Amino acid sequence: MKKFLIPIMIIAILVALFEQSKADKNVYVMVIAIVVFMFGMMRLSAKTPSKNQDKEEENVQ
Repeated sequence: MKKFLIPIMIIAILVALFEQSKADKNVYVMVIAIVVFMFGMMRLSAKTPSKNQDKEEENVQ
């Protein structure tokens, strides 16, 4: 899944940057590109473990 999300996120950022550099900007294209990027970041960061996970487990016991 990670190999699929990272290229999609890179393409979304490139589309947003390209759209921003044009004289007549299309806001909808930029918003869609940003939403795709944020969704990808959310999916990737969900798999990252918390630093405080061990400390929280010790406090529960």
